[in-house]
Amino acid sequence: MEEHRYYIPWNEAAVFMKKAFVKLDMPEKDAEICVDVLLESDRRGIESHGCNRFKPIYIDRILDGILNPITNFEIIRETATTAVVDGHDGMGMVISHKAMKIAIEKAKKYGMGMVVVRNSSHYGIAGYYASMAAAQDMIGITGTNARPSVAPTFGVENMMGTNPLTFGMPTDEEFPFILDCATSTCQRGKIELYNREGKKTPQGLVISENGESLTDSEEILNALEKGTAALTPLGGVGEALGGYKGYGYTTVVEILSSALQAGSFMKSLSGYDAEGLKIPYHLGHFFMAVDIEAFMGADVFKKITGDILRELRSSKKAQGEERIYTAGEKEYLKSLERENTGIPIGKEIQKEFIEIRDRLGLDFSFSFEDL
Repeated sequence: MEEHRYYIPWNEAAVFMKKAFVKLDMPEKDAEICVDVLLESDRRGIESHGCNRFKPIYIDRILDGILNPITNFEIIRETATTAVVDGHDGMGMVISHKAMKIAIEKAKKYGMGMVVVRNSSHYGIAGYYASMAAAQDMIGITGTNARPSVAPTFGVENMMGTNPLTFGMPTDEEFPFILDCATSTCQRGKIELYNREGKKTPQGLVISENGESLTDSEEILNALEKGTAALTPLGGVGEALGGYKGYGYTTVVEILSSALQAGSFMKSLSGYDAEGLKIPYHLGHFFMAVDIEAFMGADVFKKITGDILRELRSSKKAQGEERIYTAGEKEYLKSLERENTGIPIGKEIQKEFIEIRDRLGLDFSFSFEDL
């Protein structure tokens, strides 16, 4: 039976989350960036990275002392078209917003810009930063490594993160082309969502250290934490369905998120030291912006891109299917739908919001407090 969910108004969620961040000493402008990234995830229907992550990934880590609410953004090396940034374990969303802005500024001057980051933290949905570039008539590319959870092809040990490789491109339509997805068959956040909703994880997404498929969501999360289970790369187990391709792309993102910036990688991103104590995650990211005006012009690019997407959507559909989508379309339609409905949240998230309010001593009333 599907969980009944309450729709919280956008403004209510935004005001509350900003109050909570500011209470934890985060500067107001930084808090606004963090809230915007989180809510944009829910707007697009990517619930695994929105309000669902507010408490465990951000609030709890700040309270645990492994995430700095005050972000020290330091450029440690720079050229006309590149920059290397040390985030000093600050807010990944703030660091990434600034990094992509720098990449865009460089691209406006020189046609292309790339910024890499080390010692950062979880940066929310990667598509947010690719969208920043697309909104400026640029191609945006970004990726990030993450705590180890994915096994290599023919392996069962969790070695790399879900490592999204994300692209944003402007079109002549009402929404850009945004390809934002993990290089694994499933991201950890989706399993966390399954667990909150009391659902099993589908077969084939997670394997045990014995190579068996796991479906109990709570068991999976515990096993991932212990390192006794792993997510499968995009394409699944083995080579038959192209799992080696997902493994390869996961590795590409791992390299670009660590090697250019001399950052941490794989097992060193576990969030624990040798004694099992919690430590900052030291994640790495990369951001690229390409000015399409420097080629044959923005109007030409957007028209051809739009034509490609329209032809794909109008192609012959499989039997029983009503519609073909292109990347970013479902998220755009979901954002239109949720403009008036607000954010759907279950009882667990409602309880977390109340817990945060009471723990931080915030003066705030929720519209769902009758639960």
